[in-house]
Amino acid sequence: MRVVVARCQVDYAGRLTAHLPMATRLLMIKADGSVLVHSDGGSYKPLNWMSPPCTLREGTTDEGVALWTVTSRTDDTLRILIEEVLSDTAHDLGVDPGLQKDGVEKHLQELLAEHPATLADGLTLVRREYPTAIGPVDLMCRDAAGSSVAVEIKRRGEIDGVEQLTRYLELLNRDPLLAPVRGIFAAQEIKPQARVLATDRGITCAVVDYDALRGLDSSEDRLF
Repeated sequence: MRVVVARCQVDYAGRLTAHLPMATRLLMIKADGSVLVHSDGGSYKPLNWMSPPCTLREGTTDEGVALWTVTSRTDDTLRILIEEVLSDTAHDLGVDPGLQKDGVEKHLQELLAEHPATLADGLTLVRREYPTAIGPVDLMCRDAAGSSVAVEIKRRGEIDGVEQLTRYLELLNRDPLLAPVRGIFAAQEIKPQARVLATDRGITCAVVDYDALRGLDSSEDRLF
């Protein structure tokens, strides 16, 4: 990972346009190829970013000012005009062991993997922890029509979980063998704001009854 603190101006052009005026910001270039622009407050989310795969070119303007041009596969462009570099460091973070879920969340994933049809009629499991470039999706499934469905599971469903599933869907839908991929956001409790955001993005929300799932699992065990 490369971390740069710099006075910079950022302009994005793609499906829409966005402008960040000159200010001191944190620029992150991650090993997966993503480029993120952060401020020092307001949110844990970047102000702007480019998801992988993308290409970063470092050059200068005609006036000799440093210019980074980040281009996505769909030709979206992030232009970062750098007035002054205050810090520029690189770090090898090594292999990430992945997120360790708490006991309830991990067990929810196991139970839903065994009983995916409790989320939607006809849903069947393809694989748990389906890999993407930014981390694994909890469950990859297929619906009754044979279409791909990515499921993200949380104990408490909040906006950051919807954002996480959105990023997974963006990557998965680039794979012609999977696309189109729709999403299900499953949790024991889903916050109203998260539900609104999910609905806006075409993601289905599913409230999971943990005790009922455990009971279903136990009753099936007794059959054997």
